[in-house]
Amino acid sequence: MTDITYTIAEHDGGWAYKLGDVFSETYPSHDAALAAAQRAAAEQQVAGETTGISYEDAKGQWREEIAAGDDRPTTHVVDSQ
Repeated sequence: MTDITYTIAEHDGGWAYKLGDVFSETYPSHDAALAAAQRAAAEQQVAGETTGISYEDAKGQWREEIAAGDDRPTTHVVDSQ
């Protein structure tokens, strides 16, 4: 199972949450960014439908696979404050 961790960080004059090196939109307060990260983490755990997906990999090759709707990640929110 995949493990996803969102972190809260100062960003662009406000606060945001990060997944890896990618920032969310900027929020005016730490609490707003934390609440948004908690919502995003909860939504990641909601099961969906099994469906086909296609994506381009790091080498520029297009891939197709089946994404199981019940294969949801474990999520965490890390707040350094």
